[in-house]
Amino acid sequence: MKKYFIYILFLSLTLGSCSSYNQLLKTQDYDYKYEAAKEYFAAGKYTKAYQLLEEVYIPFKGSDRAEEALYMLSMCYYNLNDFETASLFLDRYVKTYPKGEYSELARFYSARGNFLQSPDSRLDQTPTYSAISKLQEFLEFYPYSTLREDVNDMIFQLQDRLVQKEYNAAKLYYDLGNYTGNCFSGGNNYEACIITAENALRSYPYTNLREELSMMVLRARYELATQSVEEKADERFRQAIDEYYGFKNEFPDSKYIKEANNIFKHATAKMKNTSVD
Repeated sequence: MKKYFIYILFLSLTLGSCSSYNQLLKTQDYDYKYEAAKEYFAAGKYTKAYQLLEEVYIPFKGSDRAEEALYMLSMCYYNLNDFETASLFLDRYVKTYPKGEYSELARFYSARGNFLQSPDSRLDQTPTYSAISKLQEFLEFYPYSTLREDVNDMIFQLQDRLVQKEYNAAKLYYDLGNYTGNCFSGGNNYEACIITAENALRSYPYTNLREELSMMVLRARYELATQSVEEKADERFRQAIDEYYGFKNEFPDSKYIKEANNIFKHATAKMKNTSVD
């Protein structure tokens, strides 16, 4: 106990000194390094803290301090925005101390680190799927956690990112229209648009892009019908009309309702082989 108070006394006098910090790095007194690392961590000086903790957490294995040292080391990297390294150490903590004092926080910050690394919707979304998996895993372990709301919010944000990617892909197909240079295996860009948008709607039924995706399906069905050969046209116009009714029922006050009504008017006229004024 006396030795501990001596450590605290010296730390309070030397933590601000660069030369003293260099001496800390050189010393073989791991207890001293550990107490210094805790002081640096508490002060938000994470670079200095993790350099010391990296030297002590392995020698401390099997001791009472090992668990806290590993968690603090993980959070140093996290607070320095090195989320990849932080997740590695946090996952190691969870594996080593599955019921440890910081196990809930370790799982949370590991998952949140993955969330923060999720790329823009225009890029490959493999990291996004991984982040969602880790966040859902957290909820499985801690279904009543006080962090549950934060975790659900992150999951919804990531799902919106995935939907945005699907929406962009569907829109690209729609904009390509009759272009056939990308249709190496047959098919049609409007059909690809419909399939992509409908898959997104099934996978993410509560997306905030639901109205936009639904309207895109309606547009694509109408365009597909207008450009179909005669024997397929009637059936496809009928599908466009059915799509219109579904859209109008779900979004009666949609900002696209005027456009939707116009599509319905033209599709109905085509079915009856009449002209539209």
